Amino acid sequence: MTMTARKTAQSSVPDLTAHVDGLDWPQITAELDTQGCAVLKHLLTPDQCRAVAALYPDDTHFRSRIVMGRHGFGRGEYKYFSYPLPDLIAQLRPALHAHLQGVANRWNEAMGIDIRYPAAHAAFLKRCHEAGQARPTPLLLQYEAGDYNCLHQDLYGEHVFPLQVAILLSEPGRDFTGGEFVLTEQRPRMQSRAEVVPLAQGDAVAFAVHHRPVQGTRGTYRVNLRHGVSRIRSGQRHTLGVIFHDAK
Repeated sequence: MTMTARKTAQSSVPDLTAHVDGLDWPQITAELDTQGCAVLKHLLTPDQCRAVAALYPDDTHFRSRIVMGRHGFGRGEYKYFSYPLPDLIAQLRPALHAHLQGVANRWNEAMGIDIRYPAAHAAFLKRCHEAGQARPTPLLLQYEAGDYNCLHQDLYGEHVFPLQVAILLSEPGRDFTGGEFVLTEQRPRMQSRAEVVPLAQGDAVAFAVHHRPVQGTRGTYRVNLRHGVSRIRSGQRHTLGVIFHDAK
C-alpha cells in the first residue's frame, strides 16, 4: 500500500459527517420503508474507495480473516477490522447511525418489538460491550473471478441494530464484472421476492439486517431478509461492510 493510500484511509476526514448529513435522507428513508433497502449515491469518493481497498493486504488493521469456502459461506474472503478503526470508518459508523436510528426505532415499534436504540452510536456500542459483544464488525471483503457470497444475515449476538450499510469500493466494468448485490425477502405465506441493487464505485446500499415491517391489507406483518453477492465474472471486487452492532 502506498503512503498516500494509507494517509487517505487513516487520516481525519473532517467533511465526512457533513457529507453524510447532506444526503437525501427523506428519499433514502422512503425507499427503506418500501423496499427494505436504499442506495446512498456517492457516499465515498474514488480516492477514498481505493485507499480503503488498499488496506486489505496489511493485517495490522484487522482482527481476523475469513475464507468463505471453509465455512460454506460462498467463495471469496473477508477481514474484520480491529479497534481502533481507520478514521474514515470510525466516522462513517456514527454518522450513518444518526440517520438510521430513527428508522430502526420506528420499524421495531411497528413490529411490536420493545427494543429501542439511542441517538448516539457510542451509547449503543456500550450496550453491546456490556453484554459481551465487544469485537468490531466493520469488514473488508475481497472477491476474485468465480467468487460469490451466499444469502445470509449478519447478526453476531443478542444485540442487533436492524440496518447495515455496504459500500462498493471497486468500479464495475473496469475492476470487475458480475458481482451484483442481491437481497431476498421471505414473506409469510407468499413466495420470496428478490431485489438486485446496481451500485457504482463509492455508492452504498443501506438494508435491513434481519427483518422489517410491511403494511398489508390486514395490518403490519414482519418479513425476513437475507443478502448476498452474485458470482464475480471477471476481475476483483472490494466492498466495505459497516455493521453497527459488535460481535461476541
